[in-house]
Amino acid sequence: MKQFFLTVLGVFTGLLLFVVVVPIVLITMAAASSSGPEVPRNAVLELDLRQGLSDQPPASPFALFGGGGLSVMQVVDTLSQAEDDANIKVLLIRLPETGMTPAAADEVRQAIRRFRASGKPVIAHSQGFLPAGAVMSSYMVGASASELWMQNTASFQATGFSAEEIFLGRAFEKYGVEAEFEQRYEYKNAVNIYTQDDFTGPHREAMLAWMGSIYDTSVVQAAQDRKIAPAALKATIEAGPWTADEALERNLIDKVGHVEQAEDEALRRAGRGSRIIPFDEYSSAKGPDNGSGRDAIAVIGGEGAIITGSGGNADPFGGGSSIHSDVMAEAIYTAIKDKDVKAIVLRVSSPGGSPEASEQIAAAVRAAKAAGKPVVVSMGTYAASGGYWISAEADHIVAQPSTLTGSIGVFGGKMVLRDALARFGVDVRGLSVGGDYADAYAIGDGFTASQREAFAGSMDRIYGDFITLVARGRDLTPARVGEIAKGRVWTGAQALELGLVDELGGMNEAIAKAKELAGIDADTSVRIKRFPEQQSPFEALANAFGVSGEAARALIMIGGAVEDPQAQAVMRRIEADRMRREGAVVLADRPLG
Repeated sequence: MKQFFLTVLGVFTGLLLFVVVVPIVLITMAAASSSGPEVPRNAVLELDLRQGLSDQPPASPFALFGGGGLSVMQVVDTLSQAEDDANIKVLLIRLPETGMTPAAADEVRQAIRRFRASGKPVIAHSQGFLPAGAVMSSYMVGASASELWMQNTASFQATGFSAEEIFLGRAFEKYGVEAEFEQRYEYKNAVNIYTQDDFTGPHREAMLAWMGSIYDTSVVQAAQDRKIAPAALKATIEAGPWTADEALERNLIDKVGHVEQAEDEALRRAGRGSRIIPFDEYSSAKGPDNGSGRDAIAVIGGEGAIITGSGGNADPFGGGSSIHSDVMAEAIYTAIKDKDVKAIVLRVSSPGGSPEASEQIAAAVRAAKAAGKPVVVSMGTYAASGGYWISAEADHIVAQPSTLTGSIGVFGGKMVLRDALARFGVDVRGLSVGGDYADAYAIGDGFTASQREAFAGSMDRIYGDFITLVARGRDLTPARVGEIAKGRVWTGAQALELGLVDELGGMNEAIAKAKELAGIDADTSVRIKRFPEQQSPFEALANAFGVSGEAARALIMIGGAVEDPQAQAVMRRIEADRMRREGAVVLADRPLG
């Protein structure tokens, strides 16, 4: 019976692959072979920021089917190409009503300013600024445009920067959940939401400090672009909220009008026969700018939590992302072995993760330096905790003013659920053999005294290793690192003053520094080699489904039953890609169709 259900499941999976995945593969291949939409002579490039931005493009070619949108790196690269494209006359930006990720806003603003410097106008349109999150970052991006429009019925409610935390301490106490954690040290406040009912003093101090830094940065940069004194702009903003007409009177915006009117104005400026080109279509048609030249700079990207492993059979259509230590470390070692690569730029956007995974990547960074290949880190939204661990020993660190970085600390622990579950008639009973620490992470009982001592010792060792690594990488004394560590988060602007980063900026500045450290003249063109390379559709499918022999055979049977040679050829290609990854020598594929 078990074999019967396995066979039925295999056939069903094969059918699903045949009727859903194979058409997607073929469509994707057809799209890849197309040159993309033709850009008219007079085009308006429309960038819609309302759906949010990831930091980096997804590795899977099917991510767009999972709802993935644009990334900061795509925006920066595409705007750079649009600067030199004679067909692109105007940039039109749709602004979000709520906050943007501050560091992403910093980098997008810099790209917009470079686009404007090419002599092309930028029109930004807002349907209002709501008092939600880092809304001042959204306004800062709008302020960088040549003209900032706002809908007549909208309100200018960007009057500051707010954040909230939900504390579960009292609820856990009420329902019998025991949160047993160790943190190093008082500013490592991630555990506070489980153990407290309000901000602790250090938690409040740290949050207000980085929030104030981001707010002040947004105001100063918006004031610079609006040609207003920062103090005056800040006073006007904080006196709000304002209607659209009141915002116009106070020079917060330039025009009041609907988005259709802003589009008409952009088309008028673009010239006769102009039309609007969506940003994602233009970006797909242009592809990444990989430069040219004899020498190369390796760009290695990582976004999300840092975890051990290689990702295994990850869902190729899934959203979200992680930094897998095997993948990033292997990419660095591959760049080390590549004779054309003269320096490495590591793009990091991570809140942290496993110390073991972080150390694996940090060891690869040290290997690159030992091999004579400079490493420059470009920090995205955040490079905190484990994200800073993998960055600290680079030759040079570049961060945005609003990048959240540092958080040199560690925490860990467990939830004890015995009493909470007992209220529902659920009993937890455990058994263990071996040493006293064998059941240390059991949810039925709290740490014993000896277990707590051992666990606290492991936290101390990790924290000590972190301090030593940062001191070595940043050329600081351990005592000085200890003063600015304790788990505290800093912005890039604050980190620069503390010596935790070297320069404020984005990928452009990081690549320029990598060329300098590699001894390449600033005016000399270089190729950009991206690691790891994006998977082909066949590789993504093989990674997700290649281990299922039953499904593969079922699809082949179905393909044979309907006499579809295209389906059979696709399966042969998937199987060949899987075998190559496992080390097999595979002869040249037969052509599809």
